[in-house]
Amino acid sequence: MRLAIMQPYLFPYIGYFQLMNAVDEFVIYDNIEFTKKGWINRNRILVNGADDYITLPLKKGSDYLQVRQRQLADTWPAERKKIMNRITESYRKAPFFSTIYPALEGVFLFEDCNLFNFIYQTVQLVKEYLGINTHLIVSSAVPVDHTLKSQDKVIEICKSCNAGTYINPIGGLELYSKDVFGKAGLKLKFIKSGEIKYKQFSNDFIPWLSIIDVMMFNSKEEIKKMLEFYNIE
Repeated sequence: MRLAIMQPYLFPYIGYFQLMNAVDEFVIYDNIEFTKKGWINRNRILVNGADDYITLPLKKGSDYLQVRQRQLADTWPAERKKIMNRITESYRKAPFFSTIYPALEGVFLFEDCNLFNFIYQTVQLVKEYLGINTHLIVSSAVPVDHTLKSQDKVIEICKSCNAGTYINPIGGLELYSKDVFGKAGLKLKFIKSGEIKYKQFSNDFIPWLSIIDVMMFNSKEEIKKMLEFYNIE
């Protein structure tokens, strides 16, 4: 059984869903510390031919709070209208806007202000839209010692889930050891996305934007083909 583990990201780039599609079970961390200036509560979309951020506003809290302990700010009802208007203005002329926007609107109107719960349902939306059958698991539900860190924690999660192979994005090549995984009875593999390019209006192409951008410019069938465009080594 193949397993992957990732942080919760707001409408992540297509590589996130390639990894999800490449495994049998996909664990999403909810009990890790929130990191600023990452992809947990923000991502990039196309705005007037350039990339720019959409960001979920958060209530102030300790830097040591876990993602599942963070809440959206009290200003969220007003802020989400701004984000939805920004997406509308940026993509209203995109070929699949009328198909995708109603689903996005439903997501942004999600009433739970818990950061993890909000992000989790955005990931589920894309997963279901693309017909990805991978089983999602929330990390805190896995019975392991959650004080473990990095490679040790990954190995224990794999064992608890009865995985035989762990697949990680290629960026983690220096973080994990195939020998250490091998001694634990696990295969360690890395996924590397191929070059994905599509027409973004008449602009120069900007790669690796949020999956929102991919869905606005490509049919479901085209995106499903993109999900297979990777190498595992």
